[in-house]
Amino acid sequence: MGNVVEVKVGLHCEECIKKILKAIKKIEDIETYNVDTQLNKVIVTGNVTTEEVIRALHKIGKTASNWEGQ
Repeated sequence: MGNVVEVKVGLHCEECIKKILKAIKKIEDIETYNVDTQLNKVIVTGNVTTEEVIRALHKIGKTASNWEGQ
């Protein structure tokens, strides 16, 4: 199993979540992904870095940050 990346992102509505999932699916070498709407948290596992996930979310206009220290 690869890295586990956790990022904080604003999940406001179903449309936001769909956009986020679509963006995450485009990242290469991911194994699993999950969205926690209660915590506004996106969890991605695979051969991926936090920076890659944040960059993918920024491309769709989402503000994302590293989960550590939240």
